[in-house]
Amino acid sequence: MTQHKNPYKPIDAEVIDIIDESPTIKSFVLKPAEPIPFKAGQFVELTLPGSGEAPFTPSSSPSQKETMEISIMKAGRVTGQLHDIPKGTTLGIRGPLGNGYPLDKFAGKQVYIVGGGVGLAPIRSLFLALVERKNDFAGIVCRYGARTPEDFIYKHTTFNEWPNIDGVNMKLTADQGNDQWKHNVGVVTTILSPDDVKINNSVAVVCGPPIMMKFVTLKLLEFGFKAEQIYLSMEKNMSCGIGMCGHCMIGKYYVCKDGPVFTYDQIKDYPKIWE
Repeated sequence: MTQHKNPYKPIDAEVIDIIDESPTIKSFVLKPAEPIPFKAGQFVELTLPGSGEAPFTPSSSPSQKETMEISIMKAGRVTGQLHDIPKGTTLGIRGPLGNGYPLDKFAGKQVYIVGGGVGLAPIRSLFLALVERKNDFAGIVCRYGARTPEDFIYKHTTFNEWPNIDGVNMKLTADQGNDQWKHNVGVVTTILSPDDVKINNSVAVVCGPPIMMKFVTLKLLEFGFKAEQIYLSMEKNMSCGIGMCGHCMIGKYYVCKDGPVFTYDQIKDYPKIWE
């Protein structure tokens, strides 16, 4: 996918809907002034005029051309201000940027998706892209966790629709349950098993908070996954989005330009990759 001709100039996008996903996460449905084609796993820089910009991975399907959905956790100055905007606000979008998931390389294999927290946002885009061509894959296995039941996002589809899709195997967990919670209680690694997939014919996709990604990766290696079979979404300190500022470097790689999707094999020997 090619990005906009001037990589520094955002495209106007109207906020046509805002969905409260959890106490700290909202999804913004944007209608760009022109289509912005992207691959699952790529990201965009979202601009709030007069305040700044921040990188986010679209959560909608890449085949959805007229609108783009972005789920945002309230975590800082710009994200806090974005949470306060009303419908009808015009934002800016730069991108798409970086590299997404190589779905054609996944063909014929089981795709083992492990997500946590707001990490379900980029995974949702990937999941929807996989389901749209599910006959190309040997199966889609999802393991997803959140801190509490209230912290799950996309609740209706996650709980009711996705588990019922033919060819999809899904398990959910919450670090802390409640009286209504009917799924597993514990961190996401407690619902992982080497029997979930045929490891020699699968790829694993991991996305979530760094500490969760670290321990999931270690668990997958323990199961017998090779480092080149594990795909990680490494959104680390990205700023300019086009490999100019150097803030997001992991070893020789610019996360914004060479990633944000990497195999563990690419980055495993560099220090502090989980920080």
